[in-house]
Amino acid sequence: ALKGGRKATIKMETRIRELESELDAENRRNGDICKNLRKSERTIKELTFASDEDKKNHERMQALIDQLQGKVKSYKKQIEEAEEIAALNLAKYRKVAGALGDASAEADASEQAAAMRKARARSASLV
Repeated sequence: ALKGGRKATIKMETRIRELESELDAENRRNGDICKNLRKSERTIKELTFASDEDKKNHERMQALIDQLQGKVKSYKKQIEEAEEIAALNLAKYRKVAGALGDASAEADASEQAAAMRKARARSASLV
């Protein structure tokens, strides 16, 4: 009975060592898992922060785009108005230039007529 009890004790001690070894291995695995979990949580926080920053940047960029599009519309309107004014001024210039040409031609004709009258008046006074 003593021999059987001795064998059982050795068997139990061996089993205890095996279980302690498995427990150590499980504790190491648990530690690794906890470390990986903390690392993953930190990565998630970093990505969430980066995502929030990207959203803020996107909103700022969208506001800037809207502002610039408003300026472009305003500039286009100003250009159109300036083109209209330029077209009106060009039409006025052409009208005045035409009137000046007509007036110049009339002045030339009047000068020629006056010169002819003078010439006739001189020739009439000579006679």
